[in-house]
Order: sequence, then C-alpha cells, then structure tokens
Amino acid sequence: MGLGPIEVVTIGFAHGRFDGSIMPELERLVGSGVIRIVDAVMVSKDADGAATVLEIQDGADDALGALAAIVSEIDGLISEEDVDELVEDLPVGAAAAILCFEHTWVVPLRDAIATAGGELLDTVRIPGPVADEVLEAVAALGDE
Repeated sequence: MGLGPIEVVTIGFAHGRFDGSIMPELERLVGSGVIRIVDAVMVSKDADGAATVLEIQDGADDALGALAAIVSEIDGLISEEDVDELVEDLPVGAAAAILCFEHTWVVPLRDAIATAGGELLDTVRIPGPVADEVLEAVAALGDE
C-alpha cells in the first residue's frame, strides 16, 4: 500500500558538526522498525558564512558513514528549496541535518484500518514543546 507518513525533521548542531552521538538512538529506532530514515542531508556554515552541503551517502567521516548505513535512500524527498531555506536560516559556525523519517509503525495500523473498510484521513504532529505550553496554559487557567 505504499509508504507510511513521512516527517521532515531538522536538527541543529550549534557546535558546527554532527559528531554521531545521536546515532545509538537513531539505530535503535530504525532497528526496532519504529522509523525508517528515507533521506538525509547535512549542512554547515563556516565562520565566513560559506555553506557546505553534504549528501549523507558521501560518508565523509565516521559519523556520516554510520548515518549513511541506516538511510534507505528515496530520491527527491528533500528538495533544493528545503536545503536553501535551511542554509539561509543556519547561524554562522553551526551545522544541521535534515532527516526524512517514514513512520513505519503506522503502516500496519493503516493497513488494518483499510481492511476494516476505513481510511486514515489525516495525521497531525504537534511538537512536544507546543503540547507542553498548551498543557501549562490549561493548568494555569485551572489555578485561577
């Protein structure tokens, strides 16, 4: 029935490089079948403001090589416009990764819904910090 929902996640690294320290968690999520990383790009901006874009499959160092090993490449999910926008917003001396996750955990549920004659009409992702703010605001209203 095709891919599960795709989410584009942008992760910033203020210290200017991807050091691979998030790899154990990414490997756990991919290995357990929760997500599949279907595209990835790394971007950095040097002290002069010049940007470098690295396709993950280039595996220029050990950390990128480890990431490349768990990416199931599907071309075209990250556009040049996505990369240009990220480069424009990236602070001097920082680095960032754009990762496209397929939420593979949804696929069996979607298939079960279809088998039952239903249809998954929409999914909405609310970032954790936004949900926290809403819950804090609701709690503050209850305290009044």
